Formats: sequence, C-alpha cells, structure tokens
Amino acid sequence: MPAGSHTAERITLATLPSGVAIETTVHTYEGAADGPTLYVQAAQHGREVNGTESLRRFHDALSPGALSGTVIAVPVANPLTFDRVSYTTPEVIDSVNPNMNRVWPGDVTGSLHQRMAARLWEFVEEADAVVDLHTGSPDMHPHVVYLDGSNRSRALAEAFGTDLLLAEEAGDDAPDEWHRRGFAGKLRVAADHEGIPSITPELAHSKQLVEPVVELGVEGLLDVCRHLGMLDGSVPDREQTDARNHLGQVTASASGLFRPNPSLELGEYVPEGAPLGTVYEPTTYEPLQDVAADREGILYALTREATVKAGDKLASVAIVREE
Repeated sequence: MPAGSHTAERITLATLPSGVAIETTVHTYEGAADGPTLYVQAAQHGREVNGTESLRRFHDALSPGALSGTVIAVPVANPLTFDRVSYTTPEVIDSVNPNMNRVWPGDVTGSLHQRMAARLWEFVEEADAVVDLHTGSPDMHPHVVYLDGSNRSRALAEAFGTDLLLAEEAGDDAPDEWHRRGFAGKLRVAADHEGIPSITPELAHSKQLVEPVVELGVEGLLDVCRHLGMLDGSVPDREQTDARNHLGQVTASASGLFRPNPSLELGEYVPEGAPLGTVYEPTTYEPLQDVAADREGILYALTREATVKAGDKLASVAIVREE
C-alpha cells in the first residue's frame, strides 16, 4: 500500500504597505487511497490558540498511509491577529474589515483581510467539508455551530462530538443582529452557501492551552475524518443536545460590577427567570440589576469578567430544539 505523504507549504496571504509579506503554512496530507478533501483551519482570531494546538496534535495522530483522501490544514489562518493575541486587527491594519471572519469568500482586490481570505478560499473551494476551529472564551461551554437547515453540516457537527450542537439561522430567517454583525461573511456560512458542509467548533478558552479542550479538538477532527470515510472506524454514539443559537439575549442594563451566580455551571439547563447574577454599584454597593435568564434553555456562556458596561453581553442561553 502506498505510504501517503505530508507536505508543508509556506504561502503569502497578502502584503503590508512596507512590502513585507503576510505568510502562513498550509499542511497537506495526501492519503494512500482516494477520498474526499477536508479543509481545517484555526486561529482566524489570533487569541483562540487551542485550535492551533489541536492541529499540531492532530498532525501527530494522523498517518497519511491510513488516510483515504486529502486533509488541508492551516494552523494559523490569520498571522496578524495571532501576533497581537487579538480577536481583530487595529484600524491601522484594516480600517474597512478588522474581523477576517466577516469577509469570506474574500476579494483579491479588496482590503487586507479580504485578500487574505481570498487566498485561503482557493483551498476551501476545492474541499468537500470544512472545519473552522474557534475557541470562544473561557466563559463558554464547548459546542459546534452549523447552519440551520443544512443536513450535511449537521451530520458533520454530530460527528465532531460535543454534547451541545447549535443551529444558526441565516439569511431571511436570521435575527437583525445576525445581519448587523455581518455574519453572512463567516467562513462557515460562505462555504455552506457554496454547497460545502461546514462547521465551527467553539472549543472554549482563549490565550492559554487547556488540555481537555485540545483533546476534544483532536478527537473531534479524527471523528470527522471517520464520518467522511477518510479513516477506518465508526463515530461513537453520543448523547447530544441540539439547540438554536441565540445572540446576545442577556445583557447588562447598567454599568458596574457583575457577580455571577456561583451555583451555575456552563452546559446546564436553566428555566426562564433563573437568577444568573447581580450587577451592583461598586462604591455604594447598591444593586443595579438582578440578571435573569430571559428564556429556558442551555446556559452556554456566562461572563466572568466583573467590570461590565451597560449593553455588555452577560450570558447566552440556547433554546433546545424539538425533534
């Protein structure tokens, strides 16, 4: 049996005004047998490093000789945000599109991030499935997001294996916030609209490598490969909750210090009206807001950053879908 192969190619994504190239590395694993192509990337938002570490360990675990098809992996999709340990770039770098995950499929004649996305899109458009690894924040329960109504993307999400799956409505069905925040330009959405099943695992945590999160990422990628028939073995049966993604539903109505309810755990079911915490005035100790869930569902995010401003998101509750 042929051994398969692995190559690592340094490519230019775009060029800075000084002429310095913005480069990254694309890993290609050619299997010993024919099969589909899987595109995986991480660190589109540079502070979300657990996806990058997951790809390093996925590299160690993957034997091209046992692979059917091709895996294309980009461990650092956005070197600009990676070097700054940031979510977006400053205005001086890209004043038009500071968030790379709002501009897919990109534009070769557009802003810096649009050009970077367009270069990587050359690999994406040849793929049969896409996994865009993100890691949210330390205050988030791991989950996988997929485009509502896309059965192949849902199957990909189920294979990745988190216990919480979130369906995100898009287009005419999406809430106003979805459009206001430019979510149509996410890689996952753009790929799905081109008929490529795509998912966004949100592994939780940022700026630090967290072992359980990384292990979840590696096993998720291996199970995606098994689901696609690229590796031998079957995806294990799991108990998973399918819910609807809901954007920014619990916010601070006043500025102050937020003390979350210490008895709450991420991933648990909360009823409508469940107490989530209190915002209080730090100098007078006056309670300013009793924060409560605005609906029943799965608590998948709860901020632990104490100093909050009016309008800040404090918690996210996913609405469980009826099968």
